[in-house]
Amino acid sequence: MFLCQFQATYVFFYKTTGYFCENTIVLAQGEMRLDGIFQVQTFGFPPLEDREKSTTLFSGLNYFGGDTLSKEDTLKLAEMESSAVNEMFVILSDIWLDHDETMAKLETVLDGYEDVEVVPSLFVLMGNFCSRRFDLAYNSLSTLRSNFAKLGKMIGNHQRLKEHSRFLFIPGPDDAGPSKVLPRCALPKYLTEELRKHIPNAIFASNPCRIKFYTQEIVFFRHDLLNKMRNSCLIPHSTEETSDFFELLVATITHQTHLCPLPLSVQPIIWNYDHCLHLYPSPHTIVLGDSSEQKAFKYTGTTCFNPGSFSNDYTFVVYRPCNQEVELSALE
Repeated sequence: MFLCQFQATYVFFYKTTGYFCENTIVLAQGEMRLDGIFQVQTFGFPPLEDREKSTTLFSGLNYFGGDTLSKEDTLKLAEMESSAVNEMFVILSDIWLDHDETMAKLETVLDGYEDVEVVPSLFVLMGNFCSRRFDLAYNSLSTLRSNFAKLGKMIGNHQRLKEHSRFLFIPGPDDAGPSKVLPRCALPKYLTEELRKHIPNAIFASNPCRIKFYTQEIVFFRHDLLNKMRNSCLIPHSTEETSDFFELLVATITHQTHLCPLPLSVQPIIWNYDHCLHLYPSPHTIVLGDSSEQKAFKYTGTTCFNPGSFSNDYTFVVYRPCNQEVELSALE
């Protein structure tokens, strides 16, 4: 076992910077002293492997999930993807169903997209779906069920969206469920049963959630990750490349190839399902639903963005997967 003594100055020889926490993997270069202490001179995150290289090395394996596609099927999907120029995703995080102003703003968004020429193909609604942490001492399951029914009725009043759009629901860290560990299962069926009657195209997914858009792989993760990473950081981060907190977060999770590289004492993870949080090979798009401010950043070929908190700032994102275009949007 080596004891590491860190010097005051850090030089990142892999030109990576980010949040160095207890559970992150680093590559260190230094000198083994005579007293048995390994003195670190330079260190950084492991280099990020290019997606094309990963998929070439492991040809035939599908790390994303689902059936493995043949080369002919992949070429056919790529052709279909190139023609899907009108496909559009509307992504919102923090939809407080018990907050009247939030629901009024959400209806404004739905009204706007009801009248466009080509309606969005997908609405992604991420939690939290309540303004306060779910607790049976303060929250009533019947009230939550009623609020989801009201949301379903609101969406159902928009006929074009109801017929042509899909609605994906992803639970937040404080929503009702059997556990607070990751990954989180979908919202309990009891809460969403009435909503399903209004919206036949509703999909209730786990957190994180992975979807495939023809040849593209997209990962959705709703978690207040930025504050946890900053609070768990062991050493100051380098500002040579960037001082933007969101860019540092993106660099950390992509180089660690893991959505939540935190110690279990900070964020418990079900060990048997840890692979659900892996980011290998690098996906085309990572959507990080976080309570922090709205941001978008493209890092080594991967598009990453945070739609922000809709209930606090009324921000959301319009994403066009055909060309990976991100539109940061907000209501006045």
